[in-house]
Amino acid sequence: MELAPLIQQYLPACQAKYDNRLQSRHFQAIAALIRCRTPEAGHLQLRCTECTEPLQYPRSCGHRSCPKCQNHETSLWLDRQRTKLLPVAYFLVTFTLPYELRAVAWQKQTTMYPILFATVASTLKDFGLNPKHLGADVGFTAVLHTHTRRLDYHPHVHVIVPGGGIDQAKRQWKKKKSQYLFNESALASVFRARFLAALNANDLPIPHSLPKQWVVDCEYLGKGEPALKYLSRYLYRGVISENNIVANQNGKVTFRYVEGKTGHTRTRTLNGEDFLWLVLQHVLPKGFRRIRDYGFLHGNAKQRLALVQLVLKVLVEAKIPRPRPVFPCPKCQSPMQFLGLIRPAWASG
Repeated sequence: MELAPLIQQYLPACQAKYDNRLQSRHFQAIAALIRCRTPEAGHLQLRCTECTEPLQYPRSCGHRSCPKCQNHETSLWLDRQRTKLLPVAYFLVTFTLPYELRAVAWQKQTTMYPILFATVASTLKDFGLNPKHLGADVGFTAVLHTHTRRLDYHPHVHVIVPGGGIDQAKRQWKKKKSQYLFNESALASVFRARFLAALNANDLPIPHSLPKQWVVDCEYLGKGEPALKYLSRYLYRGVISENNIVANQNGKVTFRYVEGKTGHTRTRTLNGEDFLWLVLQHVLPKGFRRIRDYGFLHGNAKQRLALVQLVLKVLVEAKIPRPRPVFPCPKCQSPMQFLGLIRPAWASG
């Protein structure tokens, strides 16, 4: 079941109920998703390389909240991350904001999300530098997620951490020798203190009912590839797959999800306008980077990463650019050649 018809059907009711929360970025996402792969998005002008059959193919919207778009961008991200993988143990560390802060986080996203990234990064860096834990500069990749499997608003950051780091003083690589990275309770305590200090520095409200114990989960992964694939599913394709929207009846929409603790498939049914808002609330502020690399994995640290790979005897293969998917000819199935772009009427005015 496609998302665009549901948006068109339930948008008036959603606007009536959630008008005070809908912002310009939500309407931009709505417009993009509705016109995705329709004549309203324009056409690609193609021609078969064998039988010269012409074809006009509707353009995709390219919006990062669209469940149909940007599969190629996801593949490119995976390709880039694979070139950084090391032959060491990997860990997945998840930093979660408590329930009491979610309302503030949603209302102040342009301030709260950078604070979240900064406190997560500083906490992990300092734990890595501590001689009791590792005594080295660590590298890691952090990704912001704002939803649970049930699509509720739940901001948290997943961090993929290689089990090792660079000892700058001794100019050597230090490797984690066990399936244990850092103490979760200690991570959570430092993360909480730094996050609250940042809130005070930015004059943001702190609820009185805030819990003293926050949650940080640290999981041993083995190799890093599975974690990369898990994270990639949520980077460029919205928060829900259209395959998981299973029913639209009597003004209610039902979708399925996999329960994290049990692994069982569950369903959730809501009024159409509430389902639409559930999806729209996860549209990020325009221009916000939800994926960030740190330490020797940062884009500006390619020389350091190359040295680490040399020390660890990583065979770095020549990177072959991934070609964009080709369109098969509807008549002979040969690849179609791109000739040009036909812009939609609303964009040419």
